[in-house]
Amino acid sequence: MSRVVEFSKTGPADVLKIVDAKIPEPKKSEVRIRVKALGLNRAESMFRSGRYIENPHLPARLGYEAAGIIESVGSDVADLKVGNVVSVIPSFSLNEYGMYGELVLVPATAVVKHPQSLTFEEAASIWMMFMTAYDALIGTAKITPQDVVLIPAASSSVGLAAIQITNMIGAKSVALTRTSEKKAALLKVGAAHVIVTEEQDLVAEVMKITKGKGATVVYDPVGGPTFPKLIAATAPQARVIVYGALSNEVTPLPMLDMIAKRPIITGAIIATTSGDPQSQKTAVEFITRGLKSRALKPVIDKKFSFEKIVDAHLYLEGNQQFGKIVVTV
Repeated sequence: MSRVVEFSKTGPADVLKIVDAKIPEPKKSEVRIRVKALGLNRAESMFRSGRYIENPHLPARLGYEAAGIIESVGSDVADLKVGNVVSVIPSFSLNEYGMYGELVLVPATAVVKHPQSLTFEEAASIWMMFMTAYDALIGTAKITPQDVVLIPAASSSVGLAAIQITNMIGAKSVALTRTSEKKAALLKVGAAHVIVTEEQDLVAEVMKITKGKGATVVYDPVGGPTFPKLIAATAPQARVIVYGALSNEVTPLPMLDMIAKRPIITGAIIATTSGDPQSQKTAVEFITRGLKSRALKPVIDKKFSFEKIVDAHLYLEGNQQFGKIVVTV
């Protein structure tokens, strides 16, 4: 038996309940992990509240990221062994697997041995943030050192990952944050420039930074009424990648700028990389190389105990964090 988190109806954080459940032996392509830490993600709160790209099959479990120790392996799992210290890549449906538990089943294809220099808490924090940013910036935008990358919601875990990956490639990162409260921290983690959008003119500042040329890449998780300003701040034929919908308001398209600048607007989803074996392998190698060189480093904002999972979700939805929220098990 294991304690796991379940919810029997969609809704606010308090629908989450810790229950006892039997975790079976792994099937031939699965492993069973004794969890030490969980990384929380916005996608999980959206899934819990019924606003995600897939609807939960109730009662449902939850969780994309975990780090721990392999307790048992399926019959055809060759490269993972009992006792391996591992972490989990989000490459599965939340309707099939959930990492919020003391003991969990995971498809072997989603399990990797994490660098020994990482703690369990750090290892539970890396794959969603870095692989999501990798998928968009490397896989889709194919950024080069000549690019200027505009990063809204830069203090989120994926925003921080985007800053670090941009820097690792040698491109210029321009972080956006609503207030000056997080400006110093964004500069400290490596943002080349920070624009405080409630105090500065976003478009004018980008044009100043780029000497009138505009940003060549936009990596936006927000949408909503600010979207036209992002387009106005771009260079002709900029790559605009949308990976979230944090704003509940309508996202207008500025038609004259669309015609004049001809931006290439597309969506991005981690599954494009994590769901393809070769793409996942290439991304893991890139991220692992960055972690070992310290070019990439998880930023943990706050830790909660497993028993405080509801409080952890409430904090996640408060939008005040700088980096990753971790739950220790």
